[in-house]
Formats: sequence, C-alpha cells, structure tokens
Amino acid sequence: MKSNLFRPSVPPPYKPIVWFSLALTFLGLTALAAENKPGEAVNAFEEHKKLFAENRFPSAATCRTCHPDHYREWSVSPHAYAQMSPVFNSMHATIVKQTAGSNGDFCIRCHNQVGMNMGESIFMKNEDRHPTSREGITCIVCHRLKNAYGKVSGRYNLVEGDLLDPVYGPKGNEELARVLSEPEKYRVVTERDKAGRKIHTEAKKFFQLSQSSFCGTCHDVTLMNGFRLEEAFSEFKNTPSAKRGETCHDCHMGKQPGVNAGYDTAPAAFVGGVPTKPRKRTNHMFIGPDYSIIHPGIFPHNSDAAEMASISEWLQFDVKAGWGTDDFEDNIDDDHPFPERWESYDDRLDAREILDQQLKLLGEAQAAREEILRVAFRLGKLKVTRNNSRGLKFKVEVRNGTDGHGAPTGFDAERLIWLHVTVTDKNGKVLFQSGDLDPNGDVRDLHSSYVHNGELPLDKYLFNLQSKFITRNNRGGEREQVLAVNYSPDPLPFIRPETFSTIFTGQPGAARKHKQGLPPLGNRWADYRLRPKELSGEGPYQIRVRFKAAMVPVNLITEIKVVGFDYNMSPRQVADAIRNGHIVMWDKTVTIDPGGGETEFNLAEGFNSPAAAESGKEAK
Repeated sequence: MKSNLFRPSVPPPYKPIVWFSLALTFLGLTALAAENKPGEAVNAFEEHKKLFAENRFPSAATCRTCHPDHYREWSVSPHAYAQMSPVFNSMHATIVKQTAGSNGDFCIRCHNQVGMNMGESIFMKNEDRHPTSREGITCIVCHRLKNAYGKVSGRYNLVEGDLLDPVYGPKGNEELARVLSEPEKYRVVTERDKAGRKIHTEAKKFFQLSQSSFCGTCHDVTLMNGFRLEEAFSEFKNTPSAKRGETCHDCHMGKQPGVNAGYDTAPAAFVGGVPTKPRKRTNHMFIGPDYSIIHPGIFPHNSDAAEMASISEWLQFDVKAGWGTDDFEDNIDDDHPFPERWESYDDRLDAREILDQQLKLLGEAQAAREEILRVAFRLGKLKVTRNNSRGLKFKVEVRNGTDGHGAPTGFDAERLIWLHVTVTDKNGKVLFQSGDLDPNGDVRDLHSSYVHNGELPLDKYLFNLQSKFITRNNRGGEREQVLAVNYSPDPLPFIRPETFSTIFTGQPGAARKHKQGLPPLGNRWADYRLRPKELSGEGPYQIRVRFKAAMVPVNLITEIKVVGFDYNMSPRQVADAIRNGHIVMWDKTVTIDPGGGETEFNLAEGFNSPAAAESGKEAK
C-alpha cells in the first residue's frame, strides 16, 4: 500500500465530486476515442485533466482578469520562479538521488505546493506539469489557506475549489460584499451555470496572512534530523525590527525593496474594468537575490505567451539572434530556415512583441534586485595600517545595512557574496588580487575545481559571506561539502531522524552549517597584506574594492549536473547564465602613495539609501 506521506488525499467533502467528474470525463473520452484518432483522444484527455485541475486549483492567469497589477508583479517574482528554476529542480533531484528517495518531497513541497497537493511526481520536467503547478508559489498558495500551520517547512494542504469558492485575505469580506451588491456596475456573476465574469463569492479574513509567522512556514527550514537549513524567520524574531513591531511584509512588500518605507494606496482589483476602493496596496514582486536564467518566452509567467506557444516551442525561438525585430527580419533571405512553429513572419513579430514586454519586466526585477542587495550589503571604511618599507597592509569594512535579519539570510549556504580587491601601480600592473574568478566562474576557494586540481592557487585572502555545509565523515572528522548530504558507501543512504535529542548538542550528528554571514547591523573586516617584494614601488597605488553578489556558486552546478537540467540546458549554459547574473553592488577605488604611512578612507561616502537616512545609521 502506498504511503500518503507525500501524496495528500482529497479532503472528504470533495471526494464525491471528484469521482463523479472523473466518471463524466471517462464517458466523454470514450466517445471521443471512437470518433477521433488515438492521438487526438489522448490530447483531449489531457485538456480535460487540466480543466478538472483548474476547478480544484485556479491558475494565476485566472486571477489576472481582476488583479492585473498583482499578476504582473508576481509573474517575475522569486515565488513565481520557485518551480521554474532549472537549478532548483536539479538540486532537488540530486538530493533525492543521493538519499535513495528518502528525502521525498521535502524540498519541492515549498517550491510547488500545487503539484504536491495534486500528487504529481517529485521529479519531472516542467512542461509535463499542470500549468498551475508550474507557477510555484502562486496566488492560491497564500490565498487558499485557512489554517495557521506554523514552522512546518511547507507541509500544508491547500483549500480546493474553483474561482467561485472563497478566498482568504487580510481584510475580510466587506469590499467584496459591496462589489457583489452591485452586479450591474461590476458585471459579475456568482452562479456556476450562468454565463459571464465569475468572481469569488466570499473573502474570508485569515489573521496569519499579515504576520511574519506566515512567511516562516516556508522560510524556516529544518530537516527531520534536526538540520537547520534556513533560518530567516528565526533570525528575524530576535531583531530590533521585530521588537519595533515590523513584519516581513513591511520591507519586502512595500514601496521600496528592503526598506520599511510604507505602502502604496491603490485598488486591490479592477472588476469589469471598474476599480475597487483604494486601500493599502502590497507589492507582490517579493524581490530577492535570485534571477531567471531561462528563456524569456517561458518566464516571467505570461498567459499571453502560454497561449501563443508551448514551452518547447518557445525554446526554439532565438531571442539573441533577433527574430521578430526589424534589423533581423529585413536582412534575412527568403529561404532562411526556421522551426515549423516560427515559419510565419507574423508569428515572429507577435512573439517579439511579447518578448519585449517580458524583457522589460525582467529589467525592472533586476533593478529591484540590485536595490535590495545594496540595502543589505554595504561598504564601510578602508584603513591602511601599514605603508612603508615593510610592505602594505590594509583592511576593508563590510556591514549589514538591515536590522531585520542576517545578511545573507535564508539559503545562505548557496549565496555567494564576496569582495573582489585589486592593487595596481601607476602603470596599471596588477600587484595583488583576491576575489577573482576561475574559468568556471567560481571564487578560488576549496570548492573550486581548479583549486582542487592544483591548477590555480587557493585564495587565502578571500572574503566571502557564504555559509558552508560541514558534514561528518563515517570515521570521524569533518569536511566542507557543497550539498549537505554525506557521501556514503552504503548502497541505501537513507535520511533518518536522529536517535538522540539534538537539544543537547545543538546540531544533528551528521551535518551542520558554518554560518559566515553578518548579524543585523553587524560588521566585519577583511584583511589584506602585500610583502615588499610584491610592490613595484611605482606609485601612486590604486586599491579597488568591488562588493559582488551571485545567486549561487557555479560549483553547485558541478555537483548537481549528474541528473541533467530542464529545458534542454547544458551545465555550461546554466553556469554561464549564472555568471552573467553576477552584479557589482559597490565599486570603490582609493589612491595611496608608496610609503605614505597609515591613512583611512570612507567607502560609504556618496551612499544615499533611504534606509540609511531613515534609520540614521549612514556611514559618516
């Protein structure tokens, strides 16, 4: 008998509906199969299956009708990318493989609530998933919950139902009741068998939706063996921000990314083109350090793009070559080869129009990403502590600009945040460098393949805020590891609960995480030293400091490539896309003369963040 542990059952009230609908579907498809070719009958079955699932789990595209602004913000968010990410899918699959399946849906149930509630496979390509499942943390994941689950690492059931069934929100039913009382004005219907624009019949108030504890349901992740993978919510609970009564929403759903700058006031919906009453308007972009590395035809989510072409067809559209642009189309031969789906000139033009909108939205998300990272990660002072015949020594201060959590937070063991420091002489000759990348795009730490193979030296001055997974070997001792899964000679390396209480040790016996990040409003100094023989003596010298951020290190791709990547991407394509997403948060250069003695520079000068100005903590 198959366990229900990873396959939530259909709640009792819906079971009769489920079986009745399946019976009708079967009878209808039997008739179709008698009239059509086998392939057509199979396609019809898939369409019926999608329609049936839509009645249980409505898509964000359905919500877009009345909530276009919310949809646009969400569509490019890390929440919307949660299931689309090829890196996540391969990492999840690698962990499942390395644990002989005993990890189950532990990772994917936070990234794909709908798919797990539907009983989808824990590993399959996204094109084969239901459209709502592909939406990851979609509308109904937050607005079809009625119970406060607490910190359960994403383990909860969604309330099933179609668009007419109640939704759960922060305000309750007052405004919706007003709209329903004026059906002629808003042109809506609430009967299933009546034609017209359908609308929710009730909006129930869910108290936890406005609380930080709601975010903690997925943003505190603890494995069953006690391993604390993510601690964003736990960090937040002990901060000055929490003591002031602020919430996660204040900084991550307000006017400005990463800053408690208040909220916009705007209608929550446009029903039949008529706006509802203005109210507190939260931003649903939820921007963070992640960014898309997949084809812009399939992300951001766009119902217009989905109607135009399938995922596999969009992957055939060559964006970089300029298909659909005047420059490209006016200069190709009449017999230029195209995939069958894109042979039509008009289709390529229509596709390019959609892609231009997609790329614009991705650009907005990138700007917001840079903004929130600059709020969190700041440069302070640069102190030259030795500059004489004995060489050059200096140190650079980095600071956490937030008081709401550590920096980085969340999945901090895969957040690469580092300093790239160079010292050059007056001729531009590089005398010293730390934080440079190997040919794969990794920093020169112990996880660099080039360092491991002895092809490049270890960067002993590397300053990196990335936490590290530490695993305990079978015969004692510990080692850094990219994934927190022990390599085991056992052919069945199961993940099991600890046999003793982890309260006494404070950590599970097999693995732990060595946190390297900065505490709220914390700071740390990076030290650098050049010996006399490394200095040319041809001054002035320039010390350039670049504070950089990456979504994940490339060495993670090396670790998970064994299972392959979705969308037919090769490991090199994934690695290059990640590297292309690196950003320079701060770039500062100071000039010193050889033998000039001790001196100090303020690298924070010119930093003009509203967060700093508001809190009075801007560097002086």
